[in-house]
Amino acid sequence: MQDTSDTPSVASKDAAPTGTQTLLRGLGAVQAVASGARDLKEIARLTGTTRSTTHRLVSCLVDERYLRVLPQVGYLLGPKLIELGFQARDEVPLAMLARPFLDELSALTGDTVHLAVRDSDEVLYLQKNPGRNGPEMRSRVGHRMPLARTGIGKALLLDSPESEWLRLYQLSQPEGGRNPLWPAHQEQSWEQIRQRMREYVEGGYAFDLEDNEPSIRCVAAPVRDASKHIVAGISIASTLPYMPLEKMAELVPVIKQAAARLSAELGG
Repeated sequence: MQDTSDTPSVASKDAAPTGTQTLLRGLGAVQAVASGARDLKEIARLTGTTRSTTHRLVSCLVDERYLRVLPQVGYLLGPKLIELGFQARDEVPLAMLARPFLDELSALTGDTVHLAVRDSDEVLYLQKNPGRNGPEMRSRVGHRMPLARTGIGKALLLDSPESEWLRLYQLSQPEGGRNPLWPAHQEQSWEQIRQRMREYVEGGYAFDLEDNEPSIRCVAAPVRDASKHIVAGISIASTLPYMPLEKMAELVPVIKQAAARLSAELGG
């Protein structure tokens, strides 16, 4: 609960100190509120400013809607930050943000690197960096694949309930009369599929162990936005001779770090 003795009235912007140091202090105040500070005393402690300076900075931030103050709650992030956040997200396409991370993975591994999103029960590829190892894969930008066949698709499913995994598994059965989502050459029971997915959820990654087509393997990880929801996936893929299980295990922390860095660019 907020200390009401600390609650400032909205002050004039002209009362605020000026200069670069003030800008940094103001940004520090916003970050302090984002980290959970709810009253002037805590904001001042986190920013290292005096009570009077903090009072003036926070009052201006409230006035400009970068912060808000609610009775019995205290200071919260304001609506202006929501507006700017959506604007920032929409101004830079996902593929553009992802490019340096994909290029880095390509240079590091020599394998094919993908960026993809979920579109219904399919993976939609937004970016592909062809690999130097082995023959080129048939995937391409704009290409779609059934969601549950690919490692990147499994990564996109990590937050989905088991009922969703089961639905996709059942669609793969012959009596369903639908195109299979789990290929016939991988004769796996629902229990095997569920166990694999549970392991992937726990580890924060996913594998394609020739689930999509023979001799193709990949390691994938999910990308999250500011809402913490999965919005995309990235993967490193290659043919079997270039992607033994030992290499896949070594690539898990690599792909997870790249996905985390891209997530950070999206506010995740």
